[in-house]
Amino acid sequence: MHQLTYGDIKAAAERITGRVRPVTLAPADADSVPGPCELWLAMEFMQHTGSFKARGAQNFLQAHRDAGTLPDTGVTIASGGNAGLACAWAARQEGVTATVFVPTTAPAVKVAKLRAYGADVRLVGAEYAEALAACEEFAGTTGALTSHAYDHPLIAAGAGTLLEEIRTRLPGLDTVVVAVGGGGLFTGVATAARHHGVRVVAVEPENCRALHAAVESGHPVDVPVDSVAADSLGARRTSAMALHAARQDHVRCVLVPDSEIVRARQALWDHRRLAVEHAAATALAALTATEAPYRPAPGEKVAVVLCGANTDPSDLVR
Repeated sequence: MHQLTYGDIKAAAERITGRVRPVTLAPADADSVPGPCELWLAMEFMQHTGSFKARGAQNFLQAHRDAGTLPDTGVTIASGGNAGLACAWAARQEGVTATVFVPTTAPAVKVAKLRAYGADVRLVGAEYAEALAACEEFAGTTGALTSHAYDHPLIAAGAGTLLEEIRTRLPGLDTVVVAVGGGGLFTGVATAARHHGVRVVAVEPENCRALHAAVESGHPVDVPVDSVAADSLGARRTSAMALHAARQDHVRCVLVPDSEIVRARQALWDHRRLAVEHAAATALAALTATEAPYRPAPGEKVAVVLCGANTDPSDLVR
């Protein structure tokens, strides 16, 4: 297994700078800050394709293009939505075809966007694992390059460039809070954070706890998936890279209930008119929940990653 390094993230930054949008940061309102800390929102949902996934996809395809290993048959990926969107977008930049396998449960808004990016969309099975099996079979018969939603060092390294940008814009950053699904974003962010001495709070829904289960078991294991945020955070098992990152002493893993995820997402809409995915609200819920699992110390400088906004906002309007 490749252990992600800070050098991997620096290389990714060199590849994708100018090809992705720099992250936008906004201070949280004083009345929404949990205690006397300095809280910032990292609005990565404004990234190309509506989520942080564009960073990893761009790094993955650009690295293969540079190495001469990007086949004419294009790239294929299994994705609940956001990784597929990013792969399709990056493939279009490189002039190759993306064949994207998604579960039949993927939100219609994501499927429509995939097709708008020119992807060949295949709807297979009710869960990510079934889409992944179909993707692997397709790659084996066509020779297409197989990407992954999260479990690849180039994907994780691209995601880690986000922490580099946040830290540059927020000197003295103490803590970054990030939602965890399969673990690509978390792995990249945690690897960069360790280099800079920044604490990481890894947040999972109570019923999508692949990282927690891996830490408890000592190795990645399959877990049940049942959360309002499952469309983005519903990986049945985390990556070995993510488990390695979670074992570092600067990382704290926490859980939040669906009710608090829903409440945090609604609050972002009510107070800022930000329509984000439940996955993005999962990170914020770790700080704003009634029984918040992470409470910053006085004066602590905290950045919460709002990772994506490919969502149907109709349930937010009231």
